[in-house]
Amino acid sequence: GVRCRDVLTGQEFDVKAKCVINATGPFTDSVRKMDDQEVPNICQPSAGVHIVMPGYYSPDNMGLLDPATSDGRVIFFLPWEKMTIAGTTDSPTDVTSHPIPTEEDINFILSEVRHYLSADVEVRRGDVLAAWSGIRPLVTDPNSKDTQSISRNHIVSISDSGLVTIAGGKWTTYRAMARDAIDAAIQEHKLKAGSSRTIGLQLEGAEEWSPTLYIRLVQDYGLESEVAQHLASTYGDKAFEVAKIAQVTGKRWPIVGKRLVSEFPYIEAEVVYGVKEYARTAVDMISRRTRLAFLNVQAAEEALPRIVDIMGKELNWSEQKKKEELEGAKKFLYYEMGYKVKSDQLTDSSEISLVPSDIERYKKRFRMFDKDKKGFITTLDVQRVLESINVQMAENTLHEILSEVDLNKNGQVELNEFLQLMSAIQKGHVSGSRLAVLMKSAEEKLRHRSVIPVDRSGGGL
Repeated sequence: GVRCRDVLTGQEFDVKAKCVINATGPFTDSVRKMDDQEVPNICQPSAGVHIVMPGYYSPDNMGLLDPATSDGRVIFFLPWEKMTIAGTTDSPTDVTSHPIPTEEDINFILSEVRHYLSADVEVRRGDVLAAWSGIRPLVTDPNSKDTQSISRNHIVSISDSGLVTIAGGKWTTYRAMARDAIDAAIQEHKLKAGSSRTIGLQLEGAEEWSPTLYIRLVQDYGLESEVAQHLASTYGDKAFEVAKIAQVTGKRWPIVGKRLVSEFPYIEAEVVYGVKEYARTAVDMISRRTRLAFLNVQAAEEALPRIVDIMGKELNWSEQKKKEELEGAKKFLYYEMGYKVKSDQLTDSSEISLVPSDIERYKKRFRMFDKDKKGFITTLDVQRVLESINVQMAENTLHEILSEVDLNKNGQVELNEFLQLMSAIQKGHVSGSRLAVLMKSAEEKLRHRSVIPVDRSGGGL
């Protein structure tokens, strides 16, 4: 058997079993050494970094894979969730529960991607919406000196004490791995079981799924088509259970299904359903139950407060627990999902390389918001300008928008920070700044706002 510890509660307990199977990925050897400290390592951990970029970098139904890049590693970019996923790196690494992508890895992928795109397509560092590192548990070849040539196949080994270890492999061979591991356990421990059924076994939700299932979700529940397609492809026939608990939007259309963030089809009901299926942390929800953290770290951060509120209600969290979950999830996004390297791009691009005419133009735009000539703008300044052009925006949203640019985190955006932002955007280090778009839009609306003639103004001199 095994001695277990619940990582959420810290509680420890024993589990008795006729057979123990070690299927712990990159932690394979550490578990094997619990059984026998003298056993040699059979796994070589390899770090692989992936990045997500806007969908326009790849066609909807076509991807590319090249097994012979400039240094022999595999490169690919594929359409995924209406975005483009690109990778990968392949380098030896230490085993950790929290692998972190590096700027060097991200730039390697970007440099390789450039080779396959038209010369008029500018591959910008600022277009990286998320980045993460994963650890592959490659099976060691004693004659190999680098991880690129180490086998991706899996092996099953059995220790003298009867510990069954399944190591190596990949997602695309998970059924074969499961079959081989269970067959070995049955044979070694003389367990009673029939022949393997995994080849034809359907996954949860597959029984009544069909390509047109999403139409029933639209017709029966009043979901948006995009949301319905997402639910059908993610949950299969279990999508109806999610739709049943979806909240009314209060709009004419869609009738139900409040989105967590506007640009992605994830809805609040998925958080409730995720809790019912044992999601227990905010990180569970943004990275495992949904793919928000992998698609866009800023969107994931925007959704976090609402996700934590819903989970808190379902799991009876205290205010302190909700605060801890929010902070923990933000830390996860910052370090493990590329938010740090993304924000570092603005900090590291502190040199302002703008021509004098651009500097003057951006100063003029800044002064439209800084009416009091303080040298900085706050949420109140932005809100005042937005109200003058009849645009309403929640205060917490404004705080989020300004914090993206507030390098020294003092709650305000100085002129120099704004000029750094505009310079970084021009150089391609940063893209999609909400503050930059907001200020430009407000400037244009104020400039083009029609002047009321004196003879129709109700008076005049």
